[in-house]
Amino acid sequence: MADYNLDPTDPAARELIANGRLRVEGRLVDASNVTLLCSVELDGLAAKAVYKPVSGERPLWDFPDGTLAGREVATYLVAEAAELGHVPPTVLRDGPFGEGMVQLWVDTDDGDLVDVCAPEDAPAGWRVVLHAHDRFGEPAVLVHSARDGVRDLAVLDVVVNNTDRKGGHVLNGADGRVYGVDHGVCLHTDPKLRTVLWGWIGERLPGETVDKLRKLRWSVDHDLGEALAPHLTRAEVAALAGRIDHLLAEGEFPAPGEQWRAIPWPLF
Repeated sequence: MADYNLDPTDPAARELIANGRLRVEGRLVDASNVTLLCSVELDGLAAKAVYKPVSGERPLWDFPDGTLAGREVATYLVAEAAELGHVPPTVLRDGPFGEGMVQLWVDTDDGDLVDVCAPEDAPAGWRVVLHAHDRFGEPAVLVHSARDGVRDLAVLDVVVNNTDRKGGHVLNGADGRVYGVDHGVCLHTDPKLRTVLWGWIGERLPGETVDKLRKLRWSVDHDLGEALAPHLTRAEVAALAGRIDHLLAEGEFPAPGEQWRAIPWPLF
């Protein structure tokens, strides 16, 4: 079977990862939980996918055991319902090591969208998040691209209460889109937003973003809420609705809270 570079927005992509035959090809060793690179094949189509079995999830003190895979699926469903940011097609299904999250692999182009560099080396137009010093005592800044796709992911992070948006979770897709991945620690009821995408603090939300949030809020009370029910508690769905309501009421990008560390570590 020939390899097929499937567009993540093609409806066949979700069908492929939901029902295709998974074959494990290797392990991504930098991940904190068991993360496997697989091939997936169905009806003449083939692609690569990431498979995270629930059995390989590392227990966390603040998230219930065995729920991270479902949270990845829930974040994908939220992003899809709002057309807010791009998350590769993601499903919960059985695999070689039991039930787990399966997500279409996205090919990337050279060029990171988040960086740490000397202030004078920051790309023109990029947003500065943090001023610091490197291990030699020289000035350094944490910066990220100002592309619309990165901005959309910043809004998505607020909506899903992303606890761990590292720089390596923002992908410069080879198809020109910006993708967000690794959403296992999202959608907690308590405020826990921790992200590298703080570059728009205090700025008004674009009109198109407000429209997407209104659409999303309606959907939470209807079809999206039903789709999230297998993955989240009622309290978690209610908290999602509350965050959307707050964003719409404020109409601007929020600032970090003072009760928790607002930037993940490590940064990548």
